[in-house]
Amino acid sequence: MSTAWIRPYDESGVLPGPRFTGLPASLPALFAGLAEKEPDAEAVVGPDGSRLGYRELFERAARVAGGLAGHGVRPGDRVAIRLGNEVGWCLAFLGASLAGAVAVPVNTRFTEAEAEYVVTDCGAACTIGPGDALPDGPPLVRDAEPDDLAALFYTSGTTGAPKGAMLAHRAILSAAEAARRALELPYGDVRNLVPAPLFHVMGSLVQWLPTCLAAGTTVLQRAFDAGEWLRAITSERITVLTAVPAMYWLALQRPEFASTDVSGVRRVGYGGAPTPPDQVRRLREAFPDAQLCPGYGLTETCGIVSGLPHEYTLSHADTVGFAMPATEFSVSDTGELLVRGPQLMSGYWRRPEATARALKGSWLHTGDIARITADGAIQLLDRRDDVVNRGGENVYCTEVENALAAHPAVGEVAVVGVPDPVLGKKVAAAVVLRGDATAAELVAFARERIADFKVPQYVRLRTEPLPRNAGGKVVKPRLRDETDWGAPLW
Repeated sequence: MSTAWIRPYDESGVLPGPRFTGLPASLPALFAGLAEKEPDAEAVVGPDGSRLGYRELFERAARVAGGLAGHGVRPGDRVAIRLGNEVGWCLAFLGASLAGAVAVPVNTRFTEAEAEYVVTDCGAACTIGPGDALPDGPPLVRDAEPDDLAALFYTSGTTGAPKGAMLAHRAILSAAEAARRALELPYGDVRNLVPAPLFHVMGSLVQWLPTCLAAGTTVLQRAFDAGEWLRAITSERITVLTAVPAMYWLALQRPEFASTDVSGVRRVGYGGAPTPPDQVRRLREAFPDAQLCPGYGLTETCGIVSGLPHEYTLSHADTVGFAMPATEFSVSDTGELLVRGPQLMSGYWRRPEATARALKGSWLHTGDIARITADGAIQLLDRRDDVVNRGGENVYCTEVENALAAHPAVGEVAVVGVPDPVLGKKVAAAVVLRGDATAAELVAFARERIADFKVPQYVRLRTEPLPRNAGGKVVKPRLRDETDWGAPLW
């Protein structure tokens, strides 16, 4: 693979030259074009069985835009969307865009206080919530410029309060095109099953919008349920799957998986967390007719910025792939992964200090510690704030997680640092088993694969899944603080 998109770090502020050509200028332009060129193509299937073609989707969204304007929503105003995965979410998001407003998807798993924080922080002029009738009025279609603000997606808030990432039309469409290319979605022949929440970039910007760029069909599920997910693969003739690794493991453990016809699935995307090599092998065996398409990205990048071609998924399973087209990577002196390209956020909503820390020159500081291999692949080592300093030795949690995940009895694993009065921190692992193993056996297994100072001194076996946020990432502060780690094993 070429290393052409690996650049030395500088703060020059010079944007990378390459851009995607031929993309619509805005979300309104994209859907207006689809309504004209593919009016009767099935655009979206709701979990209630409702189905809309692209012309009907556009026309109904235009009426939502008219209704918003009738309620006093002006261009640039924020519209908070507190809906789950349903056709109404797509109509509300697109309707806000057609009104010239800024869509603000709100995490449906938030408590009322957390949701109110987002609504207040963005200064929403209108909120569309569960049970609300969608705004309705005379059709309205306002165009937008590529650099106009299209949406605020709030970060998952694994640490601290969520921040609103400002995403312009150009950034969203560039990211969607990158995802379309990573998944190699054929025009007019895509049926994408979406269990991920639309309020998260994975569900909306990595699955829904790339499918629209391919004039395909998005099949929505209210939430991930392994049984319903498997049934939908056959009943809806699904060709594309994208999920976080934990979802796949739950589905593969279902008895009915063996009798589910998955031969029509051509693309299997995964991300949200590093995937241990042993689990990649299991995926390839489970979907033998599909190409695996792992990816890595953040809310601040509107979705994925790196991907791994199918033929590299085993040889480079310990990486998150290579830079996407029009994307550049670098690593700072402290080992932090930096990225730049047309899909980056404009900044954090009303957070100039946080924006200045995250965006320096034209580079986004991801907060991930990484190394770039000789052939240009990105190896994620840890989150910057999650590195475990054990007696002066840095332990990267991902390396320990990969070592433990290779054990055939391990289903899920997460590694954190717990305070220690002598060493500062000790390594601790929370493990969800899918077979029989003891904590002592797992420690012995790890000793054969990693240096002794990296071997977990605490191992907690769990029966319940690891706590995850909407993007599928383990909420490590919660895991660390709420777990009774007991006495050290060695």
